[in-house]
Amino acid sequence: MGFFGEIFKELFSGNNLAILGAALATVLPGIGSARGVNLVAKATAGLISEDPNKYGKSMLLQALPMTQGIYGMVAAFLIMIGSGIMGGTAALTTAEGGYYLFAALPIAFGGMYSAIKQGEVAAAGISVLAKRPDAVGKAVISASFVELYAILALLISLLLIL
Repeated sequence: MGFFGEIFKELFSGNNLAILGAALATVLPGIGSARGVNLVAKATAGLISEDPNKYGKSMLLQALPMTQGIYGMVAAFLIMIGSGIMGGTAALTTAEGGYYLFAALPIAFGGMYSAIKQGEVAAAGISVLAKRPDAVGKAVISASFVELYAILALLISLLLIL
């Protein structure tokens, strides 16, 4: 094996692949959550500029897209613990590390996408809150439906990790 073969072998070691999986499980849903919360926060800013008393009711809609980032962190912790990386005892084969990487993908991509889409639905819910404050519960329920897909993605990742 030549110089580049050795670099390739080290770069794509089992431990590094598991770490990449944990990183993707954290970063991608985190990006999605940040984007989703941003969408709702912008809509909320418009709402409270007209009626500051509605801020309290808007908080749940703002918080909903944050959960995907939390789900990603849970999956990442379980990867680090299960693989032995967190305890410093990991000596994973490339296949084992690759398995953890692929186990992270459902929550990584499912969490990112659902957080953004949930933010869009929740931002629309801010419009409901502006016009019909008594119907805000319906807006929360609508945004919660999108959450189901993040939960399913987390479930698949957890079943694969555990």
